[in-house]
Amino acid sequence: MKSLLVFLLLTAAGFNAYSSAKIWVSPEGSDSNPGTEQQAMASLQGALRKAREMRRLQDPAVEKGIEIILKDGYYALPETLLIRPEDSGSRDRPTTIKAEHYGKAIIGGGLKIEGWEPLKKRVKGMNKSIGSKVWVAKVPTCGGRRIDFRQFYVNGRKAGPAAHSDTSCMQRILAVDYEKQEIHIPAPEQRNFVTTDGMEFFIHQMWEVAILRIKDFRIKGNEAILSFHAPESRLEFEHPWPPPVVSEEGNSPFILSRAIEFLDKPGEWYHDREQALLYYLPLNGQDMQQAECIVPVLETLVSVQGSLDRPAQYIRFEGLSFAHSTWLRPSKQGYVPLQAGMFLLDAYKLQQPGTHDKATLENQAWIGRQAAAVELYAVNNTVFEACRFEHLGASGLDYIEASADDRIEGCVFQDIAGSAIVMGRFSEPGTETHLPYQPKDYREVSRKALITDNYIFNCATEYWGCPGILAGYVQEVEIRHNEVCELPYTGISVGWGWTRTANCMKNNRIVANRVHRFGRHNYSCGGLYTLSAQTGTLIAENYVHDIYRPEYVHDKNQGYYIYLDEASSWMTIRDNWCSLPKFGQNQPGLNHWENNGPQVDESIKLKAGIRPPWQYIKSQP
Repeated sequence: MKSLLVFLLLTAAGFNAYSSAKIWVSPEGSDSNPGTEQQAMASLQGALRKAREMRRLQDPAVEKGIEIILKDGYYALPETLLIRPEDSGSRDRPTTIKAEHYGKAIIGGGLKIEGWEPLKKRVKGMNKSIGSKVWVAKVPTCGGRRIDFRQFYVNGRKAGPAAHSDTSCMQRILAVDYEKQEIHIPAPEQRNFVTTDGMEFFIHQMWEVAILRIKDFRIKGNEAILSFHAPESRLEFEHPWPPPVVSEEGNSPFILSRAIEFLDKPGEWYHDREQALLYYLPLNGQDMQQAECIVPVLETLVSVQGSLDRPAQYIRFEGLSFAHSTWLRPSKQGYVPLQAGMFLLDAYKLQQPGTHDKATLENQAWIGRQAAAVELYAVNNTVFEACRFEHLGASGLDYIEASADDRIEGCVFQDIAGSAIVMGRFSEPGTETHLPYQPKDYREVSRKALITDNYIFNCATEYWGCPGILAGYVQEVEIRHNEVCELPYTGISVGWGWTRTANCMKNNRIVANRVHRFGRHNYSCGGLYTLSAQTGTLIAENYVHDIYRPEYVHDKNQGYYIYLDEASSWMTIRDNWCSLPKFGQNQPGLNHWENNGPQVDESIKLKAGIRPPWQYIKSQP
């Protein structure tokens, strides 16, 4: 018996000697603490620095890696958390940042709005009938400066900016004057505004939407004539695709927003930037003196930055929540995108069509990329497992480029203004976007990623042209067993460039996903969508069903279960169960189609989507 006890003690001692080093963090901790469970540190920055020094000094405690463990609570970041090559682990000694309990440690970029009071005096421009119901709070400064924001959350629910209508009752434009750079709309009941500063015009344009800051708003008879600020005014009227629609089938719908005169519905807010005041009309039952009210202030919460020669590697994120990021470009420069949320920096129609890569090309465009809550560049062997991405102002998780052997598994993405997951290069700002990408240095390509068993829903809530999962010039990326639903446009999109020229895209796999309830607002969409030549890419055994039927889209026939858009080539599409055999192809190259539609064996439906070990993520609050 004594020998057994000695063996067990030695085994336990050996296990402890070779377990990961642990650094604990708590919102109630202090960075002067040693980082034990009982005396936790306070910040992720402090914990990462401690871990970095332990590795640099070759502390024996890190023999099996380092775990930074976050206790429950909200970790409001004062700045973007930068993770460097020096924070890297190795295959046997990874760096892990994890929550003590699933989803309870929230890494946030938000600022609390407190001190709410009932409105006690009349505010110029505000509807007299609601004055007694409105609450007001002072917007605090951050870093000594006034802040701006595009989202506002009350008790975890996103409120809407004051608007003259919502998506259920959008009016349509009347005319577009390209020469004067003006848009004509029906004159609203409200004909005078205290100010047009901050007022926005949201317009539906085929497969995208644009957000234009209003410069001038004048009434002429039964029409209102709108002009807009630069640079979006130039972009909106010079770029050819996608245009505002004026046709017999119906003109583009629109929404006017962010004027105090429009504050009239419960759940709406208005930010007076000049006075730094936030007005809110509460929903029934909301107690503003008890409510948790948050506005986002950071565009990027976490940035993992390596280089081609020194990638950041073997870094894991487990069980964490990422919340309350912002993206202010639409407020500062407007938002005129080309496709998939990639916004235009310059674009125009060619007077004489044709480029060296494409003889029929009739336009040129240069694009920028939305910010993301979590961004990674030049990384390998990183993991996001059982994490949550919620209440975000643009993209959720973005592997920008130069990534390899990464995994995103069992994560939830919801209430995200743009795409949930973005991966790979699209076009650099200095590269015309229709040019094929074939880098001289193979390490630039995002490759060999696994995106699996994630639940993606209610994304692209503000930038309707963003797909749920968006991959550009990627290679050997496997997107499998995800559930993607409740989206305004496309479910899963792979490819970029509108080119049949061979490029670095090849051998991608889109397999066994469930995509449904998509195309809520925009058409020219697909549950599964591809673009350009992608040698060896496989689309198989997916379950795609229930496309929305919006009345105001430019062409009601252009919603597809699978859509191989321009120059999609050298792919295999087989055994996909779809509600109808409704498949789109636009100037495709050679592809192999086999057994797709409602006749596919029912077993495909049963096997698609999130697998049993991860089903629990769909029921978590």
